[in-house]
Amino acid sequence: MKKLLQVKHLKKHFPIKKGLLKKTVGHVRAVDGVSFDVYRGETLGLVGESGCGKTTTGRCIMRLLDPTSGSVLFGEDQVDLCQLSRKALRPYRRRIQMIFQDPFSSLNPRMTVGDIVAEPIIIQQKQRRTALRRDPEFEDGSREEYVVDLLESVGLKSDDMRRYPHAFSGGQRQRIGIARALALKPELIIADEPVSALDVSIQAQILNLLQDLKKKFQLSYVFIAHDLSVVEHVSDRTAVMYLGRIAEISSRASLYASPQHPYTEALISAVPIPNPKAQRKRERIRLSGDMPDPSNPPPGCRFHPRCRYATSVCYEDEPRPEPTFDDESMVACHRRTELDLRGV
Repeated sequence: MKKLLQVKHLKKHFPIKKGLLKKTVGHVRAVDGVSFDVYRGETLGLVGESGCGKTTTGRCIMRLLDPTSGSVLFGEDQVDLCQLSRKALRPYRRRIQMIFQDPFSSLNPRMTVGDIVAEPIIIQQKQRRTALRRDPEFEDGSREEYVVDLLESVGLKSDDMRRYPHAFSGGQRQRIGIARALALKPELIIADEPVSALDVSIQAQILNLLQDLKKKFQLSYVFIAHDLSVVEHVSDRTAVMYLGRIAEISSRASLYASPQHPYTEALISAVPIPNPKAQRKRERIRLSGDMPDPSNPPPGCRFHPRCRYATSVCYEDEPRPEPTFDDESMVACHRRTELDLRGV
């Protein structure tokens, strides 16, 4: 498969300012050297506990936040989105879209649903007219029909386009947000915890909808979530983040059957399974303490203060992501490297 997106050594540090003169006294290292690839037609799950930097990573890819350093290479020509000006970035806005976490605050309450879904099209048309180019794909006469088709493709009715967001439930609002993301026919969608604000009974419907739309429109997803059971349902590969770094990247089958990183192992042990007998026999790994302060990460491996396998080397040297013995996974762990050398 061809690579659609390549994130390399991406960093986003937020300055900490104090005093009357707002002097910078430190930085919050929200994203601190993240690297991964997304292939065409693939769903990459990006998981981790709150504060690990997964949402910031998604916003940096979209250039809603300007990265501190690193590169985001997009498309077959591998254009670095981080090096583009705002004007040069505009053509790529059509190709990458985002579904936001909160369906209640991500929709303008003063606009009808039809106007919300059509807004990206109108903005793109204005930009093309400024550049003396016309887009026959989205002419004014066919715009309303196109919006109706989008609404119907996400499970809404044509009459809904004249209603306002307050008249819809949370699940329906998220469907509106999905339709808006599809309006410009993107190649990649960044889904930032799209079901975390919804009832459990609605989550499965939205997840199944995203799967259907992926096939219908030939989409690729970066699916951001903190719930491993949700990611297991939709992802082809999964990247596990911890304190601004990637701890492990693996295929769905390998990750859940045989997690390689101690942090991934602990996360999976917390996911309930439907078999009560198997659930009682399964070991529950409880992590000690809280995630360290991202403005002052620990030396060596960032997970070592909470790791039950930590040794002296973990306190001193930071592990690099390395392929495991089966070459299906990348894991940043000294213990895993030692086991691979022993053929375990």
